[in-house]
Amino acid sequence: MDESMSKQLLYLKLAFLAMEPSNCILSLAIEAGGGCITPQVQNYIVNECLGDTMKKTTVKDPAYIKGILKKIIAFVESSSDSVVDCLYEELAHYLTIGGGSPGNNNRIYREISFLSPDYGKDCSNSVNLVASLLCSSNMLEGDTGCSLWPSSLFLSEFILSYPEIFGNKSCFEVGSGVGLVGIALSHVGASKVTLTDGDLSSLANMKANLELNKLCFNVTSDVTHPSAQKVECKHLAWELATKAEFQDQQPDVVLGADVIYNPECIPHLVRVFSIMLEDEYFSEVKREAPVAYIAIVIRNLDTFNYFLTVACESRLSVVDITSNTEVPNLLPYMCSYDRSNVHLLRVSMVSE
Repeated sequence: MDESMSKQLLYLKLAFLAMEPSNCILSLAIEAGGGCITPQVQNYIVNECLGDTMKKTTVKDPAYIKGILKKIIAFVESSSDSVVDCLYEELAHYLTIGGGSPGNNNRIYREISFLSPDYGKDCSNSVNLVASLLCSSNMLEGDTGCSLWPSSLFLSEFILSYPEIFGNKSCFEVGSGVGLVGIALSHVGASKVTLTDGDLSSLANMKANLELNKLCFNVTSDVTHPSAQKVECKHLAWELATKAEFQDQQPDVVLGADVIYNPECIPHLVRVFSIMLEDEYFSEVKREAPVAYIAIVIRNLDTFNYFLTVACESRLSVVDITSNTEVPNLLPYMCSYDRSNVHLLRVSMVSE
């Protein structure tokens, strides 16, 4: 098997474990087979993609697997090629199983595998981090905090590509959602990781994801409560946050992904960033000034400009570093992930 085919088969398997859309799986299978889905690729799907899934403690949604198998078989049959028997057998098996994920009707289990920044040079050590996540199966029903967003994927790629920025640093994230950024921070050796969210459902899901990834955690609604745990997840409502609540935090790095979306929340968000980046905290202990990194998709220019205005009034410097910061694509197999519209912002307090 040549190196190109090995890479394409790896992409196919990782896309399957990440529960990428069936059209993406089909495209990758065709690409791996050089324009058709060969018997070799079909056997790989059964033995590696499906076989690896069955080893997991959390079984994937049978409806998802059925949909993929049907598309694969339909494509092979329409191309007048041979369908291997085990592919038919797998489909017959899943047709006997009811749809839906067991025990979690509104959650799906996804494995997001980040490739190493130098994966093109060393295929033997291609995967850097695998994050196991329970995510919302329908973000249209208001479960946005449990959804996986492009900005959190991009921010995680940035963290994994620049471990020297975050290693041995105390990191604090606002609007942590599924907890992916925290998993990446822990992986690169952050000395402390504090994850926060204002939604209790998201907080509970975040805790489950930390457990899935075998990370120690401490859950509390009191931001001032000290903890010896490396990773913490805490309830933090921006509009209710006070300066006194953050006195024991003193993070080196503050992070946020897709947190600039609601104009009504922006003054509260900026206030939180201002408190966390305020110079009186780091000057007293003679440490380097804290900095914030925010990854966003600008969906409404007026909202983003409003954020810039409020930030400026609060003595915050906001610099878009997207164009001069190389962030390798560590998720090349994720067809659903559009990183082209994600902006990376560096935020710091302006000295008086």
